[in-house]
Amino acid sequence: MISKIRQIFTVVIALLLVTFPPVLLLYDDMQLGAEPIDPWTQVAKKPTPTPHSQLFKAPTFTDGPAVTRACLECHTDSAREVMETSHWSWLGAEVVVPGHDKPMRIGKRNLINNFCISVESNWPKCTVCHAGFGWKDDTFDFTNQELVDCLVCHDQSGGYTKAGSGLPAEGVDLLAAAKSVGRPTRDNCGWCHFNGGGGNAVKHGDLDGSLAKPVERIDVHMGRNNFQCIDCHRTRKHDISGRMISVSVMDTIGVQCTNCHSRAPHLSDRLNAHYRSVACQSCHVPVVAKKEATKIAWDWSTAGKDIQGADPHRYLKIKGSFLYARNLVPEYYWFNGNSARYIKGDRIDPQQTTHINYPLGSIKDPGAKIWPFKVHRAKQPYDIKYRYLLIPKTVGKGGYWSEFDWYKAVELARPYTGLEFSGKLGFAETEMFWVLSHMVSPKERALQCNDCHGETGRMNWKDLGYEGDPAFEGGRFQRRWVTLNSGVDR
Repeated sequence: MISKIRQIFTVVIALLLVTFPPVLLLYDDMQLGAEPIDPWTQVAKKPTPTPHSQLFKAPTFTDGPAVTRACLECHTDSAREVMETSHWSWLGAEVVVPGHDKPMRIGKRNLINNFCISVESNWPKCTVCHAGFGWKDDTFDFTNQELVDCLVCHDQSGGYTKAGSGLPAEGVDLLAAAKSVGRPTRDNCGWCHFNGGGGNAVKHGDLDGSLAKPVERIDVHMGRNNFQCIDCHRTRKHDISGRMISVSVMDTIGVQCTNCHSRAPHLSDRLNAHYRSVACQSCHVPVVAKKEATKIAWDWSTAGKDIQGADPHRYLKIKGSFLYARNLVPEYYWFNGNSARYIKGDRIDPQQTTHINYPLGSIKDPGAKIWPFKVHRAKQPYDIKYRYLLIPKTVGKGGYWSEFDWYKAVELARPYTGLEFSGKLGFAETEMFWVLSHMVSPKERALQCNDCHGETGRMNWKDLGYEGDPAFEGGRFQRRWVTLNSGVDR
């Protein structure tokens, strides 16, 4: 009975907070009551495209670099600009990673993940998604401008695809692709980002093929307003804004909702007050993987078995066992924009879950907010003696996907990874965190008060550092509820 009364009371209080702001006053140092700005005034104007259909003199192009040479005749600085970005180098700027003393450059190029594990020794498969041609091994020439792939971002013919080592797929009409070029669309970005981790919807949770032509239920910006990726991920000299904590530890180039929306976007001061502690995405991305299920677990230790008729979304001999989820409810953590990161060679405790990355922040950190995450959990190989995660060669001759021999696969990768191998291999549990910022729901589908507060709410307030539900206990900035009539603190 008491539980039922408490639940009803929570709902009533929540409704009062939203519907009748004058009834209760919130003491806080946040400036409330500001008029919301019109976000459309902040949206960048789209440039008028230049048709290229009549600009190419060649009757055909024999390979990708030939297209790039033609592009550079007019766009003389473009390749150089691309080569200064992480989309080309797969490395960020030098940074001191938490737990390490010296600055280092990290990125997809040299980090371990808990999906396909590592690019190192597996280049031909991984670099299908590189914005260049021919990255087949560690001798790739990052200084050669002709190896920049202009078409992967600018093709509008719909017929351009890439194959091993990032080369154009056999049979692609390169001239037709070159004549079609224009401003990048979701299809261009999605060709790689929708398929990260080895297939559609595998990696991110909030990025998959349903965003190519979404209805507004899937994403209100893309579905209702036909936003393209670069409308938010604004680009200057081919440097695309945005970052993922899977490969970056510092909050330096993030895309923010407040690039267009004000910091007090609601008519209700009560809702605006949440902005200090709750990321916009926590309410406006209530679920992800709305149409396509996303991978949430991957167990490499079960790979190598012949299981007839196995569902490929549950088991593959070359990769092991999986779990997928649709309409995935996020997990919530404090996040100040920075993150911890496992670096190749870091020692682990195999009895504990190793965080490949982890959002930094806490309830005591005034710069942190509660953010939504997809957490991908895995079991992957580690060296029992040296107690660090291992990198196997999976692709190509002698790789695990061919011979299903973990020991051989690790030895073949060792010259490239620099990791000594004791010959003793086990499997350790790991977690990897993915910030959720896409698949923004229409405001009518955003979370309501009782979705988070009350006994059936989705938030685990104690895990977040609160004494209890802040609707009852108060928030982290020492808020107090005061009734207008009595003046008694509650």
